[in-house]
Amino acid sequence: MNIPPTTMSGAVSAGLGSLQGSGNGGDFAQTLASAVERVNDLQTVADQKVTNLLTGKGEDVHAATLAVEQASLAFDLMLQVRNKVVGAYQEISKLQF
Repeated sequence: MNIPPTTMSGAVSAGLGSLQGSGNGGDFAQTLASAVERVNDLQTVADQKVTNLLTGKGEDVHAATLAVEQASLAFDLMLQVRNKVVGAYQEISKLQF
């Protein structure tokens, strides 16, 4: 069985995609919504692989484990991005105009 190598950048891009604007006026809220949707898709795939593994539908243990870890990493990254956005908002709200 050949397992392809996984890089951190590949896992991050699979989890959240690019948070940078597309250069044509990409909306930040749309970008975040898309990132949350991609994280949710990864979680759904991981859940399906684990279900297939537990019901004996021929799912590979390694594939299920990788899918779960990829979903977990993407969620952790999304959580850190959220924390940074909330922190930035709190700093801006402290400014006096």
